[in-house]
This record gives sequence, structure tokens and C-alpha cells, in this order.
Amino acid sequence: MSRIGFIWVGKLKEPFSRDGCDHYWKKLVRFFKLDEAVIRDGPGKLPPVERSRKEGEAILARLAPGDVAVILDEHGERLTSRQLAAFVEKWTDAPNQRPVFIIGGPFGLSDEVRAAARASIRLSDMTLPHELARLMLLEQLYRAATILKNMPYHHD
Repeated sequence: MSRIGFIWVGKLKEPFSRDGCDHYWKKLVRFFKLDEAVIRDGPGKLPPVERSRKEGEAILARLAPGDVAVILDEHGERLTSRQLAAFVEKWTDAPNQRPVFIIGGPFGLSDEVRAAARASIRLSDMTLPHELARLMLLEQLYRAATILKNMPYHHD
């Protein structure tokens, strides 16, 4: 079974986010082996850039050789659901590698994490709260899996 990893900054605090993410996580594990690392929010007393840098150090420490770091960023590439499915297929079919989707905290990702990324995608042209971005990413990955398996979930 193909593997997908996730690195997120901060725990889910809102019940609707936890419920929604749990819902799509349970659906996704039918298609992929999932790994998750939750990075602690940077200290609130730090300025935003320093906070992101501190979170970035922890993110980079969790990446393993063979990981394809895919950051979610408002300036990332716009993809349709079918295009995301094609990328997921390419990344999960390659031997000895796994895509690792990374969502930063409220102040975004550090420059070091951006530099380490092999791909940058956006979920929307609008800025999303990071909890909602997690939920949307999991749903889109589930949608991608159903597209790849020709299952009746995605309708063009």
C-alpha cells in the first residue's frame, strides 16, 4: 500500500475541524498508509517570522530521506482535483519515496521549509485558516484516490 505523510503545525482546536478531519482520515486509510506528525506551535511571544522559523526547524527535522515535501501555500500552483490525483499517483508510485504534505501555522511556513519543498500547491486563491486547510486537503486527497480508482465520488 502506498504511503502519504502529513506534517501540521498545531493541534486541531475546533470540534468541526477534528470531526471533519477524522471523517476523511478514515476514508483515506482505505487507499493509503498514512503517517502524521503534529508540530508544536512556535512560542507566542516570538515575532511571526521567528515563530515560523522555529516551527520550520521542527518540520524539517521530521522529513526523512525519500520524502517529497509538498507545501500548501497561498502562492502555490493551482491544481484541479484531477491534476492533484495525477500528482498523487506519480508521487506514490515512485519507489522509496512518499509525498509529505505540510501545512504551517497561522504565520505560514519559513523560507527554509519553502526551499526544501519539491512542490507547492494551493487549495484556494483565498487565505484559509490552517485548520480548514487540513480538512480541505484530506477531502481533496480522498477525492484524488477515488478518481484514481474510478469510484463514483468526483463528478466533472
